[in-house]
Amino acid sequence: MNWRAYLEDRNKMFWLLQITGWLGYALVQYMGSLMHEMREIWIAIVLLGAYAGFLLTVPLRYLYRRIWHIHPMLQVVVVLLCSYLAAAIWAVIDNLTNWEIYKFGFRPTNLLFYFQHSIAKFYIMLSWSGLYFVIKYYQLLQDAQQKSLAAASMAHQSQLKMLRYQLNPHFLFNTLNAISTLILVNENKAANQMMSKLSRFLRYSLDNDPIKRITLEQELSAAQLYLDIEKVRFGERLNVVVEVSAEAKQALVPSLILQPLIENAIKYAVAKTEHTGSIHIKAIRIDDDLQVTITDNGPEPFDPDKIKIRGSGVGLMNIRERLKALYGKEFLFTLSANTPSGCIASMRFPWHSGTENSK
Repeated sequence: MNWRAYLEDRNKMFWLLQITGWLGYALVQYMGSLMHEMREIWIAIVLLGAYAGFLLTVPLRYLYRRIWHIHPMLQVVVVLLCSYLAAAIWAVIDNLTNWEIYKFGFRPTNLLFYFQHSIAKFYIMLSWSGLYFVIKYYQLLQDAQQKSLAAASMAHQSQLKMLRYQLNPHFLFNTLNAISTLILVNENKAANQMMSKLSRFLRYSLDNDPIKRITLEQELSAAQLYLDIEKVRFGERLNVVVEVSAEAKQALVPSLILQPLIENAIKYAVAKTEHTGSIHIKAIRIDDDLQVTITDNGPEPFDPDKIKIRGSGVGLMNIRERLKALYGKEFLFTLSANTPSGCIASMRFPWHSGTENSK
């Protein structure tokens, strides 16, 4: 926060309220005078009275800023004394102005007449002081709320970054392990291809802000980079079908939200079948939600009551935590059985269009 700009804004707000408030006081006084037959010169008296009140309350502001941090009881005593003193001075000025202009230089013999109406003016000064403290406390409350929101936002962003970057070492370990296996069996060409595609995938993942959401089309491109890596290892045994409408491609999704699910499908379906392992990626819009499903034909029937068959480690937990951080309770993430075997991973969360954000 720019502290100088902050103080300037607060200073401008004070003077705006100060001028508006005392102009309002003058208007009320003038409207009240219309009930009586007052000469036109009374307008000058009303304006001078409001101007005197305006000037007398300016020192109160600086005094109240000095006593802001003292004990509340002492604050009350100082406010009462200062308000009455300012009211007494204001009454003397107001009376002298009235006598000099409206009564052609009249002067009373009793000095107490100089302080007449001081009680009424005391209530006005006390009201001004009360408003000052109320507005000041309100501004402090707003500042505290903004700081709290900023701190919560920073914590939320840190959580998202942690969850998002958690995928990199997890995925990297699995891929390097696969490359190591290829090298051990003298598949150097395949290992080199996988290493090249791995570098492209990591460059893509590091170039994208983990906080911002990307379009599903971009997410599918990232998923394709990962699938290219796995195709080096599985070749024709890996079959991928993508069924995503043009509208769904413009939906905003968390970056790299598909990769752990695809990795899970490859680990428990493609890698364990002797035949062709299929992965079907589908995304559709349902009302105001986006639903994304990843289906595989794993050799083992999936039992929802025994979810550990499919693992509940870093990948799946990461997805759940990221969706929870982004959408609160407005998301669904489920694993269910495919027919005749395999698993269906489904995500559903609020629809946000990338085309709307670009406008």
